[in-house]
Amino acid sequence: MAVLFGGLYGFQTFKDMMIRKAIGAMTNPPQTVSTVVAAMAAWRSTLSSVGTLRAVNGADLALQASGIVQNIQFSSADEVAEGQPLLQLVATDDVAKLQSLQATAENYAIVVKRDEEQIKFSAVSQAALDSDRANLKNARALVEQQRAIVEQKTLKAPFAGRLGIRAVDIGQFLSAGTTIVTLQSLDPIYVDFFLPQQALASIVVGQDVTATVDAFPSERFMGRISAINAKVDSGSRNIQVRATIGNNPARLLPGMFAKVEIDVGKPEDIVTIPLTSIVNNAYGDLVYLVDNLHDGQGAARQMFVKTRPAKGDRIAVIDGIKPGEIVVIAGQIKLRNGSPVRIDNSHVPLAEAAPTVVDQ
Repeated sequence: MAVLFGGLYGFQTFKDMMIRKAIGAMTNPPQTVSTVVAAMAAWRSTLSSVGTLRAVNGADLALQASGIVQNIQFSSADEVAEGQPLLQLVATDDVAKLQSLQATAENYAIVVKRDEEQIKFSAVSQAALDSDRANLKNARALVEQQRAIVEQKTLKAPFAGRLGIRAVDIGQFLSAGTTIVTLQSLDPIYVDFFLPQQALASIVVGQDVTATVDAFPSERFMGRISAINAKVDSGSRNIQVRATIGNNPARLLPGMFAKVEIDVGKPEDIVTIPLTSIVNNAYGDLVYLVDNLHDGQGAARQMFVKTRPAKGDRIAVIDGIKPGEIVVIAGQIKLRNGSPVRIDNSHVPLAEAAPTVVDQ
């Protein structure tokens, strides 16, 4: 009876163990994940910022004088040269007054010439000659003053560039200072951005920068730092930096938002992994590694890591991962330390340090 009882007890114990194992397998099945093998790659640290594009020369053109628009000599979006006439106000009265003042000045010039001839024979006094010379200078000054008033009725391009959309019409009365059209010089173009004061040790005038804009996501625009502000903002402790970018053809426009990257330091070999590998944790960033891999299955292991700022879709790991280790890049949400995993890399996205968008 004892042997029978022991056999039955042993059988029951083995049965319970198998049931518990089956239940455990059902409650903790392998999680499907995607992975990559950590590898060394050339890495160069960067400083990143966001900035605003600004024209080297840009202005909303207006006139100092008021008047009625007589002639418009441009169309919207025209490319214009420096000094090119753009708009003319009615200036009939001003031109007539200028002609009158010119006639007066010419008359005073004749009087002075006559006095200079007559004074040789003492026919006029020196005082009369001095008075006539003073009148001539005054008349010529009035002519220049009136000529300036006439010129104020004509709008000319102060620099070469591209015009915006015309905001006035022929026959319209313009008050002084009314915006007529915007003029922007587009090649080259500036990008202004801010960096923390700690970056001052890493940047110099002439350093290469790379800019990207949402309008052309697949392109990278190259430029160089052209100016660093002479003071740090006391509120934000940031410093303003300006870079100059070639813009031919002129597709970048003032006011556009731009993302700016500056390469600093020297390239070095370091372990890099896709950015999706990183799991943010209250105690620090971590990744999941796969151990005991056999037939596409293994066990997940948490590992805290130290990283550098990301570049594109990749991030450099300076501590926590060794080359050759298998890193989970997708499917981490259900993982814990020791969770069984099954690897499926049939849909692994490409991760690049400088990704480009392919137009569809």
